[in-house]
Amino acid sequence: MKAKIGILGSGVVAQVLGSGFLNHGYEVMMGTRDVSKLAGWQKTEGGKAGSFAEAASFGDIIVLAVKGTMGSSALGLAGAANLAGKTVIDTTNPIADLPPVNGVLQYFSRLDGSQMEQLQAEFPEGRFVKAFNSVGNAFMINPDFDGIKPSMFICGNDADAKQQVTAILDDFGWETEDMGAAEAARAIEPLCMLWCIPGFLRNEWMHAFKLLKK
Repeated sequence: MKAKIGILGSGVVAQVLGSGFLNHGYEVMMGTRDVSKLAGWQKTEGGKAGSFAEAASFGDIIVLAVKGTMGSSALGLAGAANLAGKTVIDTTNPIADLPPVNGVLQYFSRLDGSQMEQLQAEFPEGRFVKAFNSVGNAFMINPDFDGIKPSMFICGNDADAKQQVTAILDDFGWETEDMGAAEAARAIEPLCMLWCIPGFLRNEWMHAFKLLKK
């Protein structure tokens, strides 16, 4: 039996992932401050919706899918007790509320630290894994690149949690590249900057990363 998924967020990324999980046979509850935001999603997709705390309590696995600036507050509303012992898939990027510079997003994190490390330290009850942060929502579920599986870079301190995320990525048509412990998020989070540059400069958004190995 597949794990139940609690998604914290109600925006496009949250809804795309929620629909993807539903289509792959998972039970899903979306968490939001305003359930009315998800009325259309519920009507078309058939998933559940509730508060952040209700979604976190419902899920065996939690997906954090909010703006980076809202990550800590969303987890706080979810409640530490509802995160305890659970895998938390962190899709966020530390994007500042500032415009890009020559196509390059501005981050509020530093090179010697990442948003995920900060969240893991603030909510040690959860088992954080960075994933889904380095590609646009159009390609998060079963990306089609003419038979070539793109690479999804993940990291986290808990091996079992990363195995759970790898199984989900397998379902979703990705090749998983495990980059190690949480500190690797310092390198994975900036991949969003790189992914977005062609989009901001030339309106090119139809791409993903691939790690080539011999």
